[in-house]
Amino acid sequence: MSSVRVAVLASGSSGNATVLEAGDTRVLVDCGLSLRQLTRRLAEVNLKIADLAAVVVTHEHGDHVAGLATLLRRYPMPVLATAGTLAALDLPEGVEAAPLQGGRAVRLGALELLPVATSHDAREPVALLAATDRCRVGLVTDTGVMTELLLERFAGCRGLFLEANHDPDLLRWGPYPWPLKQRIASRTGHLSNQQAQAAVERLAHDELEVVVAMHLSQENNRPELATHEIATPLRGARTQVLAAHHERPLVVELALSPTRHGQLHLFPPGNS
Repeated sequence: MSSVRVAVLASGSSGNATVLEAGDTRVLVDCGLSLRQLTRRLAEVNLKIADLAAVVVTHEHGDHVAGLATLLRRYPMPVLATAGTLAALDLPEGVEAAPLQGGRAVRLGALELLPVATSHDAREPVALLAATDRCRVGLVTDTGVMTELLLERFAGCRGLFLEANHDPDLLRWGPYPWPLKQRIASRTGHLSNQQAQAAVERLAHDELEVVVAMHLSQENNRPELATHEIATPLRGARTQVLAAHHERPLVVELALSPTRHGQLHLFPPGNS
């Protein structure tokens, strides 16, 4: 197995979709894009829907599942989600649904996926730890706090895709109504830049190659604010800090080598 590739097709309140890839195994995590958008963005990273082995749904909110039913009607494939999430989804008839259980890993081809419970106002939301024999990648968005369980499970990741939803000052003084501001900042809402920074400080280690700020609010955050906060505890380290986008894909490839350290490669869409 030469690499683990993560293609963040979109990340934000307008839609979320990510592809985890190891060897010949490609898994779509969430489908908050229309079928047309999903097809286009997959093509930008040299993939097509037929390449996908399954869809893993982290939770049932619209920005994570808006395009799921249409995708499955046109291209039936297995759906993996917790029992609570499956109960909240309106899946097309005949779609194979496999329940996930927090803390219990499942194998999909070359990937082992471990769902980890998050603190979010959904039925039974999870983050995902994707592992091969020589690489661990953590994907956690939509959580109001980084629990001790999340921090424990995500220790040792080579790639960390972590929510940095809002800047507290921009949220406080921004245009959102007060109840929505309270929800976002609550323990079942979304991580702030500072909370992401604190998590990275706990999770940093010598082989952490990249941290990608995910699910940035267009109204209440800026990429430069998120990356600056996250990079602060990483000064002097070789870890790269990037921000995912809601309008264009970001592809991160972790190339494995016989040595303890991999090499991080970033590819513009269409050249990977």
